[in-house]
Amino acid sequence: MESAEIRRRWLRFFEERGHTVVPSASLIADDPTLLLVPAGMVPFKPYFLGEVKPPFPRATSVQKCVRTPDIEEVGKTTRHGTFFQMCGNFSFGDYFKEGAIKYAWELLTSPVADGGYGLEPERLWITVYLDDDEAERIWRDVIGVPAQRIQRLGKKENYWSMGVPGPCGPCSEINYDRGPEFGVEGGPAVNDERYVEIWNLVFMQYERGAGEGKEDFPILGDLPSQNIDTGLGLERLAMILQGVQNMYETDTLRVVIDKATELTGVQYGTAKNTDVALRVVADHMRTSTMLIGDGVTPGNEGRGYVLRRIMRRAIRNMRLLGATGPVVAELLDVVIRAMGQQYPELLTDRTRIETVALAEEAAFLKALKGGTNILDTAVTETKAAGGTILSGDKAFLLHDTWGFPIDLTLEMAAEQGLSVDEDGFRRLMKEQRERAKADAKAKKTGHADLSAYREVADTSGETDFTGYTTTEGESTIVGLLVDGVSSPAATEGDEVEVVLDRTPFYAEGGGQLADQGRIKLHSGAVIEIRDVQKPVPGVHVHKGVVQVGEVTVGASAYAVIDVKRRRAIARAHSATHLTHQALRDALGPTAAQAGSENSPGRFRFDFGSPAAVPGSVLTDVEQRINEVLSSELDVHAEVMSLDEAKKAGAIAEFGEKYGERVRVVTIGDFSKELCGGTHVANTAQLGLVKLLGESSIGSGVRRVEALVGADAYNFLAKEHTVVAQLTELVKGRPEELPEKISGMLAKLKDAEKEIERFRAEKVLQAAAGLAEGAKDIHGIALAIGRVPDGTGADDLRKLVLDVRGRIQGGRAAVVALFTVANGRPLTVIATNEAARERGLKAGDLVRTAAKTLGGGGGGKPDVAQGGGQNPEVLDEAMAAVERLVAEAA
Repeated sequence: MESAEIRRRWLRFFEERGHTVVPSASLIADDPTLLLVPAGMVPFKPYFLGEVKPPFPRATSVQKCVRTPDIEEVGKTTRHGTFFQMCGNFSFGDYFKEGAIKYAWELLTSPVADGGYGLEPERLWITVYLDDDEAERIWRDVIGVPAQRIQRLGKKENYWSMGVPGPCGPCSEINYDRGPEFGVEGGPAVNDERYVEIWNLVFMQYERGAGEGKEDFPILGDLPSQNIDTGLGLERLAMILQGVQNMYETDTLRVVIDKATELTGVQYGTAKNTDVALRVVADHMRTSTMLIGDGVTPGNEGRGYVLRRIMRRAIRNMRLLGATGPVVAELLDVVIRAMGQQYPELLTDRTRIETVALAEEAAFLKALKGGTNILDTAVTETKAAGGTILSGDKAFLLHDTWGFPIDLTLEMAAEQGLSVDEDGFRRLMKEQRERAKADAKAKKTGHADLSAYREVADTSGETDFTGYTTTEGESTIVGLLVDGVSSPAATEGDEVEVVLDRTPFYAEGGGQLADQGRIKLHSGAVIEIRDVQKPVPGVHVHKGVVQVGEVTVGASAYAVIDVKRRRAIARAHSATHLTHQALRDALGPTAAQAGSENSPGRFRFDFGSPAAVPGSVLTDVEQRINEVLSSELDVHAEVMSLDEAKKAGAIAEFGEKYGERVRVVTIGDFSKELCGGTHVANTAQLGLVKLLGESSIGSGVRRVEALVGADAYNFLAKEHTVVAQLTELVKGRPEELPEKISGMLAKLKDAEKEIERFRAEKVLQAAAGLAEGAKDIHGIALAIGRVPDGTGADDLRKLVLDVRGRIQGGRAAVVALFTVANGRPLTVIATNEAARERGLKAGDLVRTAAKTLGGGGGGKPDVAQGGGQNPEVLDEAMAAVERLVAEAA
């Protein structure tokens, strides 16, 4: 049974039994504590936590998930994968244990002809929590599973919680016996390789307290309502139904392995190490494709780094298997065709996905080339110093700066006869991870106490946002927080958070900054509002300071926004939509939105692009935008279903979470986007849009910044003034400025070259005197001294080599010259062959000098360079070099 059919049967089965089918959420988690969605229940988390009332009593989904903690195990076991699909059915206070167990058994064991999966009942083993007598009774007495195939396990294996105070409960897992060829009998308690878990039923019935780990926390009592959260691993079931040894050989992954073998000539099944590498390629390429499909772009932080690491591991394993050129395009094509049946958006977004992936491959292949040069230098230095181990900090530098995998460093160092200080490398990696963890922990806010906001929502309902049609209006204060704590009243000077029953204030979201303004109470009290947020869906929290009087819960109020600010932001937001469409028209669908910020009079817009946008294209985009403004197109907004919006051609932002009903903003026949922000009524109200330029903010992501309306006019007016001043200075017309200024710069550059030539000649003139004045230290000629301050490193190096060449007679020679450039001491030291035969190496001498100067340095045995921080000790540094020469002599 194909994976797509497993998915179809799951959704059909539960839909026929009253479950609402919920499409898979994006892999980009709508949760500040998560980078990516790691479990099927994540989109339903607000319902389980009580933050939002569920819109349905029961639901089902097949959720895309990514987990990377066990990335090193990928390919080595039968079931570790970074991307997987979790089939889930959920009940919110509806059915409970018996209902969930009956559904699971029916779907698994019903014949294929009747819509089930057709598993043999006698091969299914059940685990329940230690003291969950109810679950065991249902399995034994209601379903009919023999007692000997029901096992009880502890909290670690069969108890679920989110890791924080909140809902929790016992689990019951369904395991499939793959047969004696996979190990000893005895059930999942004895052998989880033979008895593979395929479905986990979580019975949420208790509330847990604070505690560490999976086991050390108290159970506080029963939940108000009992919920069900189950998860079946689609890949694991496919492994069983397709009769293959592991998940990598299932239909959606085996085709990738086959393509990898075709590209490398390495056959699958011939050797353990190459099999692991092929599985890594298949898993990681599928994961990369799904991540890019959901809008993730490679980067050095967060989810971008996850994607980059996974992609580079795939490419690196292909190289280890023998591939020498680009491979991503062909592997990507296989993944898209294999997964497109389940996720059609991969087919429609193929061009964008390919653009991002190929750009990352090109960047990594370039990094491999640069990293190889750095590695070669490090190997040379290590051997020159008589070492046999490449230092951990060099390996870490290659990994951190060049994206060089440690495995590749190990292999290439071994080819040069060196080992690598893996312990040192892993220590530095551990320190980096610990810093990252500490930073992430400090930034976590996802589990802050939101109970006060939820209480307001439960008591008074969601805030009625009136800001699409009004800028002020009557309202009532239904919630008040002072210093983060609910309070019945607040007085002058207090920092407050206010919740109104209805408000014209726009809460920050969708790239649009929040409104500012005032809330005036009938008592005369005034609150200056500086920010508006939605910490809980549907609840607008107005943050500000009480300017006058006393504020109380229940008081009548009049809310007034800063209209000038709102209009300026609305102009910026509408301009963002126009820019998005104009960029897509110019660059194609790959220029998809990756973020934005709309503030008064200006905006920034991030979009996908593998390379910089040429200036001529940006000029055309700006011209097109302003042509639309002059066309005076009307701007309309309407609410419709998500399916209707997609059919109408509305563009959705990657990673944005949308409900069943969405707001679509249409600008004439030019632009149509899903958007909850505020806009102008007609494009003529924007006046003018001026694009300031574009830049890179990460691999495959560019940013355009722009001004709108009066801000754009003021910018152009200032530019006009500058142009007028320049034309006066160069005595020419504005259109002649580029040519005249270019000519001036060329003359200046020529003059600088001439000055540099004279200075270099002057420096080199000193060579003869330095060579003649060399000291004789037991047969070694030592030319040492300080040259004029300001001498550059290149000139100093040329001078040192010139002096060394002037010392004749076959004598051993050491030339050590020092200078101060930009306030810092600098030295270059060279030795000839005769000196090196006596044990004098330039690198050793430079390190001695640089240590005295308070810095570092290095190089080859014949010439090396170093520097430091303290120019006051140049004489001591020269003396240290002279002592080292004397000792060698």
